[in-house]
Amino acid sequence: MKGLNAVFLLPKNFLAGAVLAAASASVLAEAPAAIESAVPPVPGAATVPASPAVAPASAPANEASRADDDNFLLLREAARQNDSARANALASRLPNYVLAPYVDYYRLKPRLREAGADEIRAVLQRHQGTAVAERLRTDWLLELGRARDWNNFDRELAGAARSDDLQVRCYALLARAAHGERVIDEARGLLVNPPAYGEGCAALMAQLAQTGQLSQEELLAQLRLAGEMSATGPSRRIAQLLGASDTRAAQAVDVPAVAMARGIGTTRAEREIYLVALGRMARTSLKLAVIALDKNSSKLAPEERAIGWANVALAASIVLAPEASEYWRRAEGAPLTNFQREWKARIALRRGDWKTVAATIDAMPSPLRDESGWVYWLGRAYAHGGRREDADALYRRIATPNNFYGQLALEELGQLVTTPPGALPVTLDEVNQVAQLPALRQAMKFYALGLRAEGNREWNWATRSLSERQLLAAADYARRNNMLDRMVETSLRTRTELDFNQRFPAPHNEILQPTAKGLALDTAWVYGLIRQESRFISDARSGVGASGLMQVMPATGKWVAAKIGLTDFVHSMLTDLRTNITLGANYMNMVLENNGGSQVLATAAYNAGPARSRTWRGVLEAPMEGAVFVETIPFSETRTYVRNVMSNATNYAALFEKRPQSLKARLGTITPRTGAAGLP
Repeated sequence: MKGLNAVFLLPKNFLAGAVLAAASASVLAEAPAAIESAVPPVPGAATVPASPAVAPASAPANEASRADDDNFLLLREAARQNDSARANALASRLPNYVLAPYVDYYRLKPRLREAGADEIRAVLQRHQGTAVAERLRTDWLLELGRARDWNNFDRELAGAARSDDLQVRCYALLARAAHGERVIDEARGLLVNPPAYGEGCAALMAQLAQTGQLSQEELLAQLRLAGEMSATGPSRRIAQLLGASDTRAAQAVDVPAVAMARGIGTTRAEREIYLVALGRMARTSLKLAVIALDKNSSKLAPEERAIGWANVALAASIVLAPEASEYWRRAEGAPLTNFQREWKARIALRRGDWKTVAATIDAMPSPLRDESGWVYWLGRAYAHGGRREDADALYRRIATPNNFYGQLALEELGQLVTTPPGALPVTLDEVNQVAQLPALRQAMKFYALGLRAEGNREWNWATRSLSERQLLAAADYARRNNMLDRMVETSLRTRTELDFNQRFPAPHNEILQPTAKGLALDTAWVYGLIRQESRFISDARSGVGASGLMQVMPATGKWVAAKIGLTDFVHSMLTDLRTNITLGANYMNMVLENNGGSQVLATAAYNAGPARSRTWRGVLEAPMEGAVFVETIPFSETRTYVRNVMSNATNYAALFEKRPQSLKARLGTITPRTGAAGLP
């Protein structure tokens, strides 16, 4: 499109390395009681027959209930501010509120540290088996862990549902370690994300170091990991456990040039801090880091030199520098982090070095190696090495039409992506039965209050142990209440009874179809992008300000509106359904034209900005398989985004066209960039 480079266009992900927050902030102001199908049929797509309305999600509000709602919201805020006196006063006004378990929870939470065990257990007993009871128990377990009250901690942990809270899990191991147990094997599985360690995991690490369960080599590995993840606090604490300067460790993360100027040091820990600083420096100046490593190479032990080159290689890989492969060669023998292993494999993929791909994936720890992406690429590497039977065995492990790597694996096995046979439609009785679940009713109340996070927690709790038929019924209940995000997420949990019309809904077709047709856009691709962007929450708003179904940024909306002649555009129009789809679809068309018709490049541009997409394409020296290009997109958020959009689009095409589809064909081949820059 002519003249697109005349205006500076803010990409959605406009800060370097920023991660676009999931679209989940704004919610329905009120959950409708029983909206009939919000999923108009797309030509060629299967539809679910209409059925009578189910029981209302909530009773109509009156003046008294609105006052109670207002008091409840004030109570929630008082609890968040730890204002126990105000929380108690507000809770006293809500003796019979529909969310009674949460009234008790918010009354108790601000004084959880001072409350007696009997009082807390009484609340837990009163609401036993509910989501809020588990939330209260988790909060209390954290307080007990901080206080090292292991008797009460052990007692409560025994009655808890399986907790995914990292701090609780670290405290649980700390409690066992305090009793003299050897827990290092389990601890290794937890201590993999320093930014999330907090007090519990930091205390666990200190305990294991003091008792000799955590070796110096493992502490050094933790120091490398903390530096790689920009975790200054954990870096300080780990340095102290190693007997090194915590100030210098913090400088290595935050101001690496200062840390490097101090020299490499004399102890093993000091040299590791220097190597962390070297890796951090490489993120901003690869050339300076290489010069420094060459200069000090003779002062480092062979393994330390290899670690230094691994740190440099990672930084080079993230910017797709052509020297990355050589730096990985120099890093041979270094103990690698998982992030380094992944990028070593990705750089080998870009070079077509399948032998190194296979060796690198084979060397990954089993939890990482068993992820579907690495299973797929290992299969590809085996196939290139002549191990076809081993490759097919790996493909069969992950082959499914549901996701990116599963679809690619299907194609390697000679199958295309098709819509699986649908489950029998759920009955009205089945929908009404799940609608009566207390947690589901509480979820609907939270949605009506605009509290999506709490609503999702209750929804997930209500559906955690449902049968597949019940999950389909809950998904249909969500559809009837115009909550397509809950419909999709709930339906995705079935394994044998599948309903792809629930998983891949196509609402607002009366607007989207003519808009896409007028722009000659692939409707399946547009729906695939919307599904990823907003899960069809029409008033969704991201953490960086993107709005609506297609998550259009205000600056982008203004720019596109000017380009298409929408003269009366104002930012508030981004939440208007028709305007949002019009602007989003036109922007998709612009980035598609600017990227030679490649949906892969256009999808990356939609998420990360046209300039970044151009940069990633610009480093290509020869045509590259689309799947390899996607795998090596430097931003993890954009890499995941593109995978999901392209997989979604393939499934939508199978639904709409009712014929087998090829994800590989959709990904195509990415060619080096030529010609004008186009979009800014």
